[in-house]
Amino acid sequence: MHYDKIPVSEFTRLRDLLFDDGGVVTYQISGYSDKNNKPCLHLEVKGEIHLRCQRCLDKLTHVIDLQAFFRLVKNEAELDQVNDDDTMDAILATSDLDVFDLVEEEIILSLPISSCHPDDECKIHLPESIESNVDDQSHSAHPFATLAKFKKTN
Repeated sequence: MHYDKIPVSEFTRLRDLLFDDGGVVTYQISGYSDKNNKPCLHLEVKGEIHLRCQRCLDKLTHVIDLQAFFRLVKNEAELDQVNDDDTMDAILATSDLDVFDLVEEEIILSLPISSCHPDDECKIHLPESIESNVDDQSHSAHPFATLAKFKKTN
């Protein structure tokens, strides 16, 4: 199997969603015929990108390992018919099909809605003055106890 490489820095739409644009994404695209002898594409994309954690705003490594299947169609009418089926995505078969844009679009669609480190890895912490005023039992029994104590001190 041969994989082609694209530097993450070349993805202009994806770059706006990232912590930085370091790294490389590899992809492979191949054609096949489905059970009805219709032309299809199989896209496989692998790599690592750096997202921004929504809690601590630090770098979060996101592993990309996706596969997408597309039926190639000749015109808009056929495209609408296949898209109504909802079992496979369809794209127009054109001589200038932009594989680069297809790879970037699939990466964007695969991103999590909210990217966060696991709780035990995130760098976000309560300020020390609040942490020291909260005992574990009152915090778990009354989730707003910390706010009440903070309000009394100010």
